[in-house]
Amino acid sequence: TYGIDLHTGSNHRTNLPQVRANLDDPETERLARSFGVPVLLNSALRDGSLRAAAGDLGIPILLYEAGEALRYNSVAIRAGTKGIFNVMRALEMLTPQKNTGKNQKPYIARSSRWVRAPESGMLRTTRALGTQVSKGDVLGYIDDSGRLERVKIVAAFEGVIIGRLELPIVHEGDAVFHIARFKDDSNNVADLGETFHLDHGD
Repeated sequence: TYGIDLHTGSNHRTNLPQVRANLDDPETERLARSFGVPVLLNSALRDGSLRAAAGDLGIPILLYEAGEALRYNSVAIRAGTKGIFNVMRALEMLTPQKNTGKNQKPYIARSSRWVRAPESGMLRTTRALGTQVSKGDVLGYIDDSGRLERVKIVAAFEGVIIGRLELPIVHEGDAVFHIARFKDDSNNVADLGETFHLDHGD
């Protein structure tokens, strides 16, 4: 009747804990909000995916994305475990806990895009996951040792970094920063990654 699909980032990419779901469905949105992650990303159903198959059966399903493939990430694991229990409580499968007031209001993203490497070379990132960025902000640098040049990686739009490449070497066109774009640019978005890590340990 309900589903939670657990994912890490793809190889060599790490994700801020986030839930992707069809937020246009009221029941799915309710459960997504109950999960307790800093970012909810409205994501259309993709043909051939588990979410699409569940959607055809009328089953609300959440996709939890966090951490990096082939790496243990204690924050992502604890957040995912807590999120699953939160959803079970929302479904009255478990006894609700007392409200401690610590739950952070999630930020709703209606779209997201990757910023790609403008050149090939050695990558140095300067912005962490969960950081708010504005159009024109420098996100990192690519050094070309052969030409002794440094190229800036610049944000093309405003949003929050929800994914990042972790490789030290990049090729022109590689996806480097995944930025979520928000309909409501609320205050305190900039510290959501740090706040989330503090709440879930490190």
